[in-house]
Amino acid sequence: MPAPSRRVPAARQRPRGAPRPHRARRLIVLTVVCGVLLGTLLITAFGQGATREISQALPGPASRLLPVGPPMPLTVALHNGLRIQLPVAQSRVTAIGYHSSGDGALPLSPLGRQGNEGALSRLAHKIFGGGGGGFVYYQLDGGETAGLDVGAVPGTDVYAPVDGTVVGISDYILNGRPYGSLIEIQPSAAPSLVISLTHLSPDPALTVGSVVAASSTKVGRVIDLSGVEKQALSKYTQDAGNHVAIELRAAATLLP
Repeated sequence: MPAPSRRVPAARQRPRGAPRPHRARRLIVLTVVCGVLLGTLLITAFGQGATREISQALPGPASRLLPVGPPMPLTVALHNGLRIQLPVAQSRVTAIGYHSSGDGALPLSPLGRQGNEGALSRLAHKIFGGGGGGFVYYQLDGGETAGLDVGAVPGTDVYAPVDGTVVGISDYILNGRPYGSLIEIQPSAAPSLVISLTHLSPDPALTVGSVVAASSTKVGRVIDLSGVEKQALSKYTQDAGNHVAIELRAAATLLP
């Protein structure tokens, strides 16, 4: 009697369209890797940026209260070919900010890196580069840059931001009352323009007609206006946000 034949069971057919196990595992691994890379980019973009911003807001060293000399030459902003130099010694600066302004003030081109730029811009700069470097500045309102505020504690010496000639020294009027002075300088490199400084008291040796040198000639000292106006720069410092304010105008639109 012949032995019963054994039928080999047919291989089970996997339904069409169902993913193979190794393909599914590959997709899972790729998803995890992409997630890790994206997380690393976000941490790099936001973590380092936050650390730098916080470090800019920390109180300065005790030496900030001691007398110091003039600032090292450092261009903080441009207007066409005119260079605006830092008017305060680097060790005394609490923060640098830009904001809108009226009365025909001209826009400045900030140098450095914006410390409070948007999340997408920061991520793009981390990936593709750009965004400036060196010192940090902050955008205080909107995207306007006509007003430049250089933060420093009251009593800090202020130096000329450009080479030029003093063409005006008058009271700075705020809410109908005088607070410090308005100092106007005609830059030798751009005589059709006038740069103005406020939120300071003038140096006794400064007079109309005085010739000043950028980063060398003392023009005044920062005064305390924290009790008179809310100072937007205080958001990025740990003091009241006092500062020297700088604006640039055409010579034909000098303030009275």
